[in-house]
Amino acid sequence: MDIFGVLAMIGGLALFLFGMHTMGEGLSKASGGKLEKILEKLTSNPLKGVLLGAGVTAVIQSSSATTVMVVGFVNSGIMKLGQAVGIIMGANIGTTITSWLLSLTGLEGDNIFIKLLKPSSFSPILAVIGVVLIMFSKKEKLNDIGKILVGFGVLMTGMDAMSAAVKPLANVPEFTNILTMFSNPILGMIAGMVLTAIIQSSSASVGILQALCATGALPYSTAFPIIMGQNIGTCVTAMISSVGASKNARRAALVHLYFNIIGTIVFMVGFYVLNTFVHFAFMDMAAEPYGIAVVHTVFNVTATLLLLPFGKGLEKLACLTVRDSKEDLEDVQTPDEFALLDERFLDKTSLAMEHCRVVTNNMAQVAKKALDKAFSLFDKYDEEVYYKVCNYEDRADKYEDVLGTYLMKVSSRDLTEKDSEMLTMLLHSIGNIERISDHARDIAEAAKELHEKGWSFSDKARMELEVFTAAVREIIDTTFKSFADQDVKMAATVEPLEEVIDDMNDELKARHVRRLTEGRCTIELGFVHSDILTSYERVADHCSNIAACLIEGKKDGYGTHEYLGTVKRKDNATFVAMCDKYRKKYVLPESRKFDDAEAKETEQKA
Repeated sequence: MDIFGVLAMIGGLALFLFGMHTMGEGLSKASGGKLEKILEKLTSNPLKGVLLGAGVTAVIQSSSATTVMVVGFVNSGIMKLGQAVGIIMGANIGTTITSWLLSLTGLEGDNIFIKLLKPSSFSPILAVIGVVLIMFSKKEKLNDIGKILVGFGVLMTGMDAMSAAVKPLANVPEFTNILTMFSNPILGMIAGMVLTAIIQSSSASVGILQALCATGALPYSTAFPIIMGQNIGTCVTAMISSVGASKNARRAALVHLYFNIIGTIVFMVGFYVLNTFVHFAFMDMAAEPYGIAVVHTVFNVTATLLLLPFGKGLEKLACLTVRDSKEDLEDVQTPDEFALLDERFLDKTSLAMEHCRVVTNNMAQVAKKALDKAFSLFDKYDEEVYYKVCNYEDRADKYEDVLGTYLMKVSSRDLTEKDSEMLTMLLHSIGNIERISDHARDIAEAAKELHEKGWSFSDKARMELEVFTAAVREIIDTTFKSFADQDVKMAATVEPLEEVIDDMNDELKARHVRRLTEGRCTIELGFVHSDILTSYERVADHCSNIAACLIEGKKDGYGTHEYLGTVKRKDNATFVAMCDKYRKKYVLPESRKFDDAEAKETEQKA
């Protein structure tokens, strides 16, 4: 083989690897993250886990990607170690689909149907269709399908180029001698392991092996141990991913490694012992692409059937390797609030965005708890409750920082249109949620000042504040529930209530100014009262912003001010009707009735 032959082989390999990557990426995006979310559904049935792992891997075309996700799920606490075992085993079966697709290149015959089945016949057509979809379609789903078709076309073109480039090697004695050397089971296994570890894909390394079949100089005696080693080499990706992860995540990666090592050893020992007595005739025959696919599939299915009943044993072996220290056993581990924001999920953007949404909902609940505690301080002041409010506010700050950082990392990836909309909405929302927690602390500070100075509001002011508090509680509940459920219809009820809260705020401030001018309230107490009302009104404003973001996000736009300006128009009958409904629900005590009562009380004291 001359230099041009080497370049042709390298070029074919590059096209092959790029095509595999593009096709896998397109498949993953086309699924819209649904497959990754299915993996999250915990199952205690190992057989279901195997089927789930096989199904997901068959679609995304990468056992390494599936295993890395499982390591991430275990690290995040979404999945228990025992539940991960079956999925890891199934991933090995799912990855065999690629070898069967590639085996189509080995089809030979003059029959027109056989010719049509050859990738060289139909992959160019698929590639052309894919290019048309990518260039001329504005629909994201069709673009993803285009990527799948182009990826498949490039993959098969690369496979054909590699096969054509290595064909002349059949007449090179040195090449034949190298292949003969790998007929040694140990050396062959090490070669397959190293090759797969370097390119981090057992599917790709099996494809390269299938391309070598074109030389006619690759016997099954050489291919067999190489295939065995490839299954061990594919564990490298998961092992690297588990570095720095929790102990259970490292154990999940070890389960993958032990499963492949034990399966390989048992299969090889059993096969070669049988071969000693039976002398399998096919071992000296030239390997063919479909034969490689058969060996690859038989090994993975047999290893799974053999070791599935011993899943608990693999789990225990991993636990013995990564032991718990005395401190781990004694300490009660508090769950990590941000475990879902694992960088292992960044390549699966739909899954990462779903996790961000879940963590943002958790942040909203922290802000809600802060408000609930702050409201309770007006009924009965408790220093411990006050510090809980402060703690909740600090946690909300941390949520904003960690979520914001993670969302910016996700934004640098290739996002679907839906994920991009979700990201923008979350970035808008986390700032508003954090500000709500700030106002909860402000309300708690006001309650603390009242307690420390021995001040109290009049009965009328307390009753007014109770009505106002009830309205703010409802707007918080409605906003956060609509956000959690992504319910646009419910979110549309937030703005009318916010309008009513604005009116209540103006009315209550006007009443308090009147009490000040009539000498029935001190200026100092008036400042505290005004601060509380302002905090309430601003909480409602932030709720309005969150709801508007949700509504505009679903409409594919973020003109929040435009939305608010449109919805508040006087000719919007629905908005006006909802405002009237809330005004009837939150009626402030009659002003004059209480003013007269307070005036009489003041005269009697005088």
